[in-house]
Amino acid sequence: MSIAENRRAHFDYHLEERYEAGVVLEGWEIKAIRAGQVQLTDGYVLIRDGELFLIGCRINALRSASTHVHPEADRTKKLLMRKEEIKRLVGKVEQKGFTLVPLNLHYKGGLVKAEIALAKGKAEHDKRNTEKKKDWEREKGRLMRHKVSSKPRA
Repeated sequence: MSIAENRRAHFDYHLEERYEAGVVLEGWEIKAIRAGQVQLTDGYVLIRDGELFLIGCRINALRSASTHVHPEADRTKKLLMRKEEIKRLVGKVEQKGFTLVPLNLHYKGGLVKAEIALAKGKAEHDKRNTEKKKDWEREKGRLMRHKVSSKPRA
């Protein structure tokens, strides 16, 4: 079940490979995520000392958060993956100019997981082509619906 999605990622990047990673969260963050107070749009993944970190993922604290906890909405979250996978990602990010982008947060077996993708940034003309394609698909669907509804009934 999907919690939050980064729809801009499909528009801004060519997505190559997808990976799933666990997310280290605090108690108040889990409660806020269950209440739908999470946003991934400006998020990105950074590799530091052989570990993955999710930066820019905003989790807004609930008003009923504990009094002794001082929630920080833009806290950097650690991502959990196997060392071999992380090493493979480090090689691709450093050598081939890829970047790591979070695609969505979802539940898996009661835990919150992040789907991240190895991606290359799109150029401006690629973004325009993507927009044109989407508009054409929308228009084509509209024409097909209109054509089906305008047929005379026998």
